[in-house]
Amino acid sequence: MTIVRLAGGAERARVAAMLGRAFADDPAMGWIFPDAADRATRLPRLFALLFDEDAAGMRLMTANGEAATLWRPPGAPTTGIATMVRHAWPLWRALGVNLPRALRLADAVEAHMPSGDFWYLHLAGCDPAAQGRGLGGAVVRAGLNRVARRFPAYLETAT
Repeated sequence: MTIVRLAGGAERARVAAMLGRAFADDPAMGWIFPDAADRATRLPRLFALLFDEDAAGMRLMTANGEAATLWRPPGAPTTGIATMVRHAWPLWRALGVNLPRALRLADAVEAHMPSGDFWYLHLAGCDPAAQGRGLGGAVVRAGLNRVARRFPAYLETAT
């Protein structure tokens, strides 16, 4: 049985680094960050920022951080302009000259979101070294078990 628990602030760096590895070959991340070396440097910064941003929702991880999900709560599936302005420097540090591409991708994802209230599975990732052991599925199912009875859940994925 895989143990899944809430991820707190102390797990921020571990989860961000793992998500950086998990998304290293993701088509959307490859489009935002065309240079692989730049992507490897910037993804953990981006995921640390998103980890913080998704604190109002639900952040789950396996016991040792091999897999994690970041959920946004009903009524708050996207990042508002005020939040983006408040986090302008961390966003620039994470995205650099790739910021326009990231904003275009975010707009495309937002255009497909359903109406109404739902839990948004913003990010789900498993460390490539731990794939094939059911950890990613376990952390997704744990989140669904916590939210599905109250609201529908939604996931947008490039793959």
